[in-house]
Amino acid sequence: MKSSASARTFGELLGYAPGNVAVYSSDYDSADEHTYPNRSAYRSYLDGIYMGYKWQCVEFARRWMYVNYGYIFDDIAMAYDIFELRSVREVSSQTRLPLQAYRNGAKQHPTVGSLLIWEEGGEFEETGHVAIVVEVHPDKIRLAEQNVAHQTWPEGQNWCRELKAKITQDGDYWIECSYSDATILGWMTQTADSQYAEPTPALNNDLLVINAATVADTGQVNKSWLNIANDDEAAYVDMMQGHKLTSNNADQHRYFTISHTAQHTLEHATNELHGLFMHATDYVLQHPELLQKFNLPEVVLTKIRQSWDNRLNQLITSRFDFALTPAGLKVYEYNCDSASCYMESGKVQGKWAKHFGVKHGYDAGQTLFKDLVKAWRKSEVTGIVHILQDDDAEEHYHALFMKHAIEAAGFECKVIIGLQQLSWDASGNIIDAAGDTLNYVWKTWSWETALDQIRQECEAEQRQSASFEPQWQAGATPRLVDVLLRKNIMVFEPLWTLIPSNKAILPVLWSLFPNHKFLLHSAFELNDELIQSGYVVKPIVGRCGANIQLIDQQQQLIEKTSGHFASQDQIYQQLFALPKVADYFVQICSFTAAGKYAGAGVRVDKSMIINGHSDCMALRISDDSHFIAKE
Repeated sequence: MKSSASARTFGELLGYAPGNVAVYSSDYDSADEHTYPNRSAYRSYLDGIYMGYKWQCVEFARRWMYVNYGYIFDDIAMAYDIFELRSVREVSSQTRLPLQAYRNGAKQHPTVGSLLIWEEGGEFEETGHVAIVVEVHPDKIRLAEQNVAHQTWPEGQNWCRELKAKITQDGDYWIECSYSDATILGWMTQTADSQYAEPTPALNNDLLVINAATVADTGQVNKSWLNIANDDEAAYVDMMQGHKLTSNNADQHRYFTISHTAQHTLEHATNELHGLFMHATDYVLQHPELLQKFNLPEVVLTKIRQSWDNRLNQLITSRFDFALTPAGLKVYEYNCDSASCYMESGKVQGKWAKHFGVKHGYDAGQTLFKDLVKAWRKSEVTGIVHILQDDDAEEHYHALFMKHAIEAAGFECKVIIGLQQLSWDASGNIIDAAGDTLNYVWKTWSWETALDQIRQECEAEQRQSASFEPQWQAGATPRLVDVLLRKNIMVFEPLWTLIPSNKAILPVLWSLFPNHKFLLHSAFELNDELIQSGYVVKPIVGRCGANIQLIDQQQQLIEKTSGHFASQDQIYQQLFALPKVADYFVQICSFTAAGKYAGAGVRVDKSMIINGHSDCMALRISDDSHFIAKE
C-alpha cells in the first residue's frame, strides 16, 4: 500500500493486536538495505514455522492465529485465495480443523478472530487483502492488520481501522468497504458449524474427466492458417513441415476439453503449488544436508544462494506437469528453469481452433502471451534483452515467440544462435557482433547444461570448493557457462530455478506438506507405502521424460525410457498414471507468468511417459454441463 508523510519506517513497531501480537510497518520504500540485504531477510519465521513475507497482511494473519490459537492456514498465492480454504492446521498435533467461509451479508456474523478477506482489484490490486477481526458491533467492526497504513497506533488501542457495518431486518451482516474501488468477499471463521457458510459440495468426479473431440472435416488441412510473415510462426511451420499443431496427420481435427471446474482447480493448484515449491526451495537452501541430494557443483552453491536472495520474484515463465483424472489432480514435477510448449499453448492452439472452426468452449492458453508481456514489464530489465538458443528448430520458434513478448513489453530484443557471434571485449564484457553488451539474457538452454561444463572444468583442474568465476580473454569466444554466470549479466530464468526444477525437491515437498491433495508421495528411498501403490523411478535431473521407469503394484516394470541421465541419483514417486483418452495418454500442462497461472495446454503420447517426441494438441475449456452424466 502507499506510504504517507507520517508513515513509520519499514519494520518499525506500530502497535499490538489482541494476544500481544506485534504489528509492523510495511512501508517497503523505507526498508533499510543493510537490515534487509536480500529476499531471504524478508521471510518471517516464528518457532521455526514460516509465517509469510515481512510485513505483509498474510504474514500477520497467520502469525496472529498461531500465537492466539496454535493453528495456521496453508500457504496461498494471494490473500484472496484464503477464501477458498476450508481448514486450518493445528501445529502441535498436525490435525485439521474446519474453516468456514461466509459471504459479506451472511446471517452468520463475524466473530473475534475471524479473517476478513478482500477480493483482488482496486486498492488491493492483484493480491486482495486479509485482516483480523478484533471487535464486532452492530454498527461497526474493528480490525488489526498489516500493509494498509503504516502509522503508529494510538496508545492503548489494539486495533488500527474501523469499518461501518449494518444488520438487516433478516439478520444479514453487511460490512462497508472504506475503499470505493475494493470489494470485501466476506469472512472466515474456525468452526464446525457450517450453517449459512459458503457451500463446499463434494467435487463431481465427472468434472475432472478429459474428453476428446473432433471438428468436422471441411478441408481445413488443405489451407494454410499460420501467418508465416511472423518470424515465430514461420519457424514453427518449418519445424512442423506444414501448418499443423500435431505431427500425426490423422489427428489434425482432434482436440481435448476440460470443464470450467477442472480449469479452476488447475489454476488454483498452479498458484498454490508455486508457493509450496518456493517454500521448499528456501527450506532446502537452509539445510545443507538436503542440498547435497541435489547433486549441484559446490562451486556454484554460493551463486545459487545469491540468486535466491536477490532474484526471488524475477521468474518470467515456468510449467507444471499434471495428471488430471476423476481421482484428482496431481502434479508430477515443476519445470521452473527451461520450460517448453508455451508457443503451442499460447498461440498455435488458438489459431488452430479459429481456422478449424471450433466453437466449443474457449482456448485454454488465450491469456498466456499477454501475461508473459506483463511479466517482462515487471522485470528489472532496462536495456536490450539477448535471447540465447542452440541451433535447434524447436528452440528457434520458442525463442522468436518470446522475442515478440519482450518487444511487446517495450524492450529491444536480439536472438543469438549459438555462441560464435559473441566475444569478450577489452573490458571483460561479453558483446554481440554489433558491439552491444550482454546485460540481460533469456535462454532456451537449461542451467544443467552450464553445470555440466563446470563439472568437467572442476574435474580437470581438481577444484571442488572454490567459487567459479568465468575466465576471459579479449577477442575470444565465451563459453555458455561464462555467459550465464557472468556477474554483470542478469539471466532469465534465474539460477535459483535449478532447485525447484530438480526432482530432489519432490521428497522435500512431501516431507513438508504430507498428504497434500495436489502432491504425490515421493521419497529418496523406496518404502513400503510406495511399493504397495506402485511407483515411478526418476532421475533427479532429466529432460523430455528420459530414464524413467514405471513399476506397478506387483513390482512389474510397466514401461521405461532411455536417455542420458542414467548416472543421476534417483527419487521414487507414487505411481499415478495419466488418463488414457482416445488412445492417447494425456498430460495437462499449466504455465505461469511471474509465478502466477497464465494458461494451459496438453501433451499426448501412445506411451504412458510423455517425452521429447510427444505431441501437443489443442485444449479447450467447456461448460460443466458438457461433462455431467445425464440420467
